Amino acid sequence: MLHIHNSLTRKKDPFTPITPGKVRLYVCGMTVYDFCHLGHARVMVVFDMVARYLRARGFDVTYIRNITDIDDKIIKRAQENGEDIGTLTARFIQAMNQDAAALGVLPPDAEPRATVHIPQILSMIGKLVERGFAYQARNDDVYYHVRKFSHYGALSGKTLDELKIGARVEVGEEKDDPLDFVLWKAAKPGEPQWDSPWGAGRPGWHIECSAMSTACLGDHFDIHGGGMDLKFPHHENEIAQSEAASGGKFVNTWMHVGFVRLNEEKMSKSLGNFFTVREVLKKFDPEVVRYFILGSHYRSPLDYSDENLQGAKAALTRLYLARKDLPAMHGDVQVSREAGSRERSAEGTAAHDERFHAAMDDDFNTPGALAVLFDLARDINKLREEGKLAAATPLGAALRRLGGILGLLQREPQAFLRGGTADGLTDEQIESLIARRTAARQNRNWAESDRIRDELKAQGIILEDTAGQTTWRRQ
Repeated sequence: MLHIHNSLTRKKDPFTPITPGKVRLYVCGMTVYDFCHLGHARVMVVFDMVARYLRARGFDVTYIRNITDIDDKIIKRAQENGEDIGTLTARFIQAMNQDAAALGVLPPDAEPRATVHIPQILSMIGKLVERGFAYQARNDDVYYHVRKFSHYGALSGKTLDELKIGARVEVGEEKDDPLDFVLWKAAKPGEPQWDSPWGAGRPGWHIECSAMSTACLGDHFDIHGGGMDLKFPHHENEIAQSEAASGGKFVNTWMHVGFVRLNEEKMSKSLGNFFTVREVLKKFDPEVVRYFILGSHYRSPLDYSDENLQGAKAALTRLYLARKDLPAMHGDVQVSREAGSRERSAEGTAAHDERFHAAMDDDFNTPGALAVLFDLARDINKLREEGKLAAATPLGAALRRLGGILGLLQREPQAFLRGGTADGLTDEQIESLIARRTAARQNRNWAESDRIRDELKAQGIILEDTAGQTTWRRQ
């Protein structure tokens, strides 16, 4: 049975969907005022993996990942750039989708935007005011009255008094309590605004996700996810708003992804120690970056370094080398939105399948699942050494199929092994040097043959002479 670590209960709970066979999943997405950094990429890749695995397990998954397209940071960046907010957000939404696609992230079933859900936001705020959980202050902002919600702090594990120590009132705020947070911001000159019962203004950040998630998935759904930094106050506030508005439970399981760290410090834009996805992809193949992300458990910190990414590249290369030269097996399919892949195990691979799913059923333990892929690769290589490629073919199919559940190993091996960054020799230059080396070997000019091999190796090109022909890959 699948178990998921629930941030609300602080333990691994058996996962039972509210509606048998169906899973409703919501993830906090990007605030689109800049390019995605590696922390954003980790959240996208992790929940893409979660959705893929749930589907592979046979669940009918509805996956929603929102877009925050109105917020203080967006307004500030648009003003700094001297451009329209819609133009700014459209540009970074396109960039986000390009980055996600490069990393093998499948599109969610829906990507609701805050600006399209203003009616739902106003409706939820209205319910909170009516039920005494919200109030309009003298500055015309509408605030949530935190102390009216008895369970506030359950997600963060802190009492109201503990939380109050770090709370503060910003200039211009008129809160009744420092813990109270804004639901509706009164209009300011030059900012986007919408009409409301409390005057023209725009929504606060926290209310946006409550309104969008319940609009798409209902008042009560299965899984809510996001980065670890959103646990408090964002997700704590979502619970308070949503449960006060509906009168019932909001989410059963809360999942939080660990930080990406640089030099053991959280990578973030506020600290200025981040790398954008685009910067990283100039140096590393996107699938290597995806493998790097999945190589650590999603709740643990992920330490970024070129050395760690080179290690991910070497590991992924080993898996692709295992598949190299294996005949394609009929019926070998890519796992994307297809359900029931557990039933597709080839003859002789059932034990690998069981171990893979046991790892994934243990709170999506991707390092454990990857270990099974390496066991498959080891068994394939042993059969290859024994000259039994036909016997290795079902194992190769299993390697590709199980890798597909993680969004890995779906390219032809040669396409990956010969891929790389734009630096260095082109394919045509490599083939030309190999042709010169072949001619030298035919003329028994071993010194020239070795010189060309060494020249290619210095450029990161590995040659393999087998069965009278030479193949190559990038190191």
